[in-house]
Amino acid sequence: MEVTNSLPLKKPTTLLERFPYRYVQVGTLEINGKEDCRIQKADSYTGRYRDMYLCDNETQFLLAMEDFEYTKWLDPDRVPCYITENDYA
Repeated sequence: MEVTNSLPLKKPTTLLERFPYRYVQVGTLEINGKEDCRIQKADSYTGRYRDMYLCDNETQFLLAMEDFEYTKWLDPDRVPCYITENDYA
């Protein structure tokens, strides 16, 4: 019995890379025809990138590319972000 995947796998297009994150587009979404925007994070052990966050829209995606602290805020590994001098007092 042969198993086939009905959805073709698309190669992600990397728009920006800031280690350990990279910002990619993977084609378009079937549901609304908008770009499929994702933030991927490099695995510290293997070095391979995996989807960390699937952006709701392109505006959120562009904000994450512009504001690196926002990308860290979205990280489920709870990476410290938006640190100020008062945080050390």
